[in-house]
Amino acid sequence: MMPWLSIIVPVLNEAAKINGLISSIRGVTTEPGLVEIIVVDGGSQDESVVLSAGADQVLFSEPGRSLQMNVGARHSRGEVLLFLHADTYLPDMAIDHIKAWASAGGQWGAFEVTVVGQSPWLSAVSAGINLRSRLTGIVTGDQAMYVTRRVFDEEGGFAGIALMEDIELSHRLRKRSWPYLIRAPVRTSGRRWDDNGVFKTILFMWRLRVAYALGRDPSILAERYYPRRSMR
Repeated sequence: MMPWLSIIVPVLNEAAKINGLISSIRGVTTEPGLVEIIVVDGGSQDESVVLSAGADQVLFSEPGRSLQMNVGARHSRGEVLLFLHADTYLPDMAIDHIKAWASAGGQWGAFEVTVVGQSPWLSAVSAGINLRSRLTGIVTGDQAMYVTRRVFDEEGGFAGIALMEDIELSHRLRKRSWPYLIRAPVRTSGRRWDDNGVFKTILFMWRLRVAYALGRDPSILAERYYPRRSMR
């Protein structure tokens, strides 16, 4: 049986998370063979590859989310592609929601998000992200973007940039249609917000986006976003 949905997970040193993520995806899949899980490793130096054994495919790529996700897409078999970060978990009825979207002829979309962490301000952060997506039609990788294979291939996949690949693809896809946003939220880690402070992180993220909008090289922005990594 050919899978209908391919879930593509780019990883780099995610040994602490990847096995639990794969198990959680299996837990929301109700039909055997409907979903394939593809992990694309970008050169991990921990046990990420070993702990990805529960995936249907484990692939290898140069580091960089856009590069890794494009590799996963090229080797996938599903009619629909879903790109999932290693610290983001799908809701229980995720597959049913995506099937309903596809049945209605949708082209692309994402989930609303709940940022999970210690700060009491994270509920407001989550609401702001969701409102922004509905008003602008721009979604981020933490929202588990999904797109039909046909549309993804016609658009040429993610741009080979070090950061903002989700924003860049959203801009292109938005010209085709507004994203379908599933209200049942994914849960994503709020560790960055907790570690650096909510308001400081908001300011930092908006500075990066403004710089990108003004034409700043994404590689330079990535060095700021991933200070301990040359590329992610």
